Amino acid sequence: MQDTTTLAGLNFELSEEQIAARDAARDFAQNVLKPGVIDRDREQRFPAEEIKQLGELGFLGMMVDPKYGGGGMDTISYVLVMEELSKVDASASVVVSVNNSLVCWGLETFANEEQKQKYLVPLAKGEKIGAFCLSEPEAGSDATSQRTTAIDMGDHYLLNGTKNWITNGNSASTYLVMAQTDAAKGHKGINCLIVEKGMPGFVVGAKEDKMGIRGSDTHTLMFQDVKVPKANRIGEDGFGFTFAMKTLSGGRIGIASQALGIASGAYELALAYSKERKAFGKTISDHQAIAFKLADMATEIEAARLLCLKAAWLKDQHLNYDQASAMAKVFASEVAMRTTTEAVQVHGGYGYVKEYHVERLMRDAKITQIYEGTSEVQRIVISRSVLKG
Repeated sequence: MQDTTTLAGLNFELSEEQIAARDAARDFAQNVLKPGVIDRDREQRFPAEEIKQLGELGFLGMMVDPKYGGGGMDTISYVLVMEELSKVDASASVVVSVNNSLVCWGLETFANEEQKQKYLVPLAKGEKIGAFCLSEPEAGSDATSQRTTAIDMGDHYLLNGTKNWITNGNSASTYLVMAQTDAAKGHKGINCLIVEKGMPGFVVGAKEDKMGIRGSDTHTLMFQDVKVPKANRIGEDGFGFTFAMKTLSGGRIGIASQALGIASGAYELALAYSKERKAFGKTISDHQAIAFKLADMATEIEAARLLCLKAAWLKDQHLNYDQASAMAKVFASEVAMRTTTEAVQVHGGYGYVKEYHVERLMRDAKITQIYEGTSEVQRIVISRSVLKG
């Protein structure tokens, strides 16, 4: 378990920079994302223009060092931004999460200088979008079972295989692809290759028709004898699995924050509605049955927020945050499901129609229990940590 003495200096007061980032994200979510979010959900339309504006505001590379075109912000600011965006549009916020937590962080932390200049800089500036390609038809939670292969051909790898459930699948320009180079070495034979859209043999499949985050660009990717230069390998030979696991640990903070935002958004809608809707001669918030629901929502959301912020703080302090990020994700995602379901209940029949937003938030919430490590995988991570003592 994380030694609680390391939290002695934790300050619950946000800095001016953190408040500014949060407020900018809140303003963008309410004034830019919200007006078209229901239509984008119905049409399964990627928020291309909105993502472009998020890039211009610096949110797609907000934690990257300014020397690489990023905003140089801390992880706490990232949590605050993700919550505000996710209150309104989880399809947009997941782009921010993947680009920051998985693609930019992975490149900044592990890529060489040439790779950073070529790929990280345009991603951090929001000029391009990235994708993280680990999942396969037969390698979801068991990420060690990679069937995609990268055969060493001397000066390049020959990439063959299929990746699925890839966020930003068709909208990305830069793809971080995990592939097996030496099956005899198991997970130690996996490499991470930087693949560019447009490379011969790289095919983007049809967009998935999903229950939630329907505006998110989720596709299957196919690689057929794609020649990837050796210069595009991240780290030493066999480093790919370690790269993926270390990157996903930070990614969980992003998805935990997304779940927090979905829950918080649903709660705010339910609270406002409960003060307006009347039944039996008084507003429904005056009925204990509804008031207690709101009390439970508020309590669980605050607990989820603190878990997210703790994980972010540990990451900013360069302390181990594996357990904390797993705890934040498993708890926040389950809070998102409970809160959105109760928000629909508070709205009654109105909660079941699209114009009140809560039914969409409930559909969006479910994926937070699944991607970037299912709740079951998070419990494996947590149990292993606590059993170590």
